[in-house]
Amino acid sequence: MTSHMCVDTAVIAKPIAIEEYLIGDSAPMRLLRDMVRRVANASASVMICGASGSGKEVVARAIHAAGLRATKAYVALNCGAIPAELIESELFGHERGAFTGAQARRIGHFENAHKGTLFLDEIGDMRFDMQVKLLRVLEDGLVSRVGGNSALPVDVRIISATHQNLEQAIADGRFRQDLYFRLGVVLLHVPTLAERAEDIPQLIAHFQRGKHKAEHCHFDYSAIVQLQAHDWPGNVRELRNIVERANVLFHGETIDAFAVDQLLGRAAPRMNIKPRAAPVPDAAPPQPETWDAPIDLKAQIEGIELERIQTALGHADGVISEAARLLTLKRTTLIEKMRKYGVDRVVLQ
Repeated sequence: MTSHMCVDTAVIAKPIAIEEYLIGDSAPMRLLRDMVRRVANASASVMICGASGSGKEVVARAIHAAGLRATKAYVALNCGAIPAELIESELFGHERGAFTGAQARRIGHFENAHKGTLFLDEIGDMRFDMQVKLLRVLEDGLVSRVGGNSALPVDVRIISATHQNLEQAIADGRFRQDLYFRLGVVLLHVPTLAERAEDIPQLIAHFQRGKHKAEHCHFDYSAIVQLQAHDWPGNVRELRNIVERANVLFHGETIDAFAVDQLLGRAAPRMNIKPRAAPVPDAAPPQPETWDAPIDLKAQIEGIELERIQTALGHADGVISEAARLLTLKRTTLIEKMRKYGVDRVVLQ
């Protein structure tokens, strides 16, 4: 959001591929991208449901950017962050002198979003009397500024989002059922990060895009596995913060699972103190290698190859194409070897 009241001014977005917004190749993300493509070119209202930090506004921006209104304004309003006495003015605008402090005419967000998209975040927090006025605008396509005498036609696509259970809010009398049906012509569910943990390497690469390699840290294979095992109560927002924290603390370094635990606040700092070496009494001299039994050369080579693949994936933050470059292999060859060794049991693509 761009202002202290969590209101976006009108933004004219350049058309961008949906994949630039919705990162990841997990099944839930492929399904979400498919749904976004299906609804993007329609004008039907869309309600996006999902936990806090899961990326609901990113989905809203993807719908706008992929649709017919992409070259028009995108306006976002956080309904839960606007003081109750100002929400009507923010949405519909006001005329000069409409109330104390209204020293000039204000254009509301419905007018600012004309021909474009209005994103109403945390719609479940909107007070009940405003829900009635919002429903009227959605039904009539007309807005009246506070203190005004005329109704102005608006053509706006509404995308809303909430982390609340609106069906329970309806049952409790806190949310209008008719508004729920009007806003939720299409319902989209954004998965939690825990539901798509296999996307973590791609999300890390996305968050570090544009930075010089010396400015960000690298996550080795064990670190990626540890991140994928985390329950992520803060979802993608939490992961982004972890990556930023890692870049500050470990820029230019490759970190392991222990460092990930430090970043997550689950481990005490590791002390770089070398223990004093104790004398080893009567240490036996190294024995020459014997050939009393056959050596499984193929197994040893495969073990080395597996270790190198895991190390490369760690240095590449799980991005297969980059790991293949480090190993001087074709991407398809690396994928075949990962399948051979069962590395794809923890998806790093």
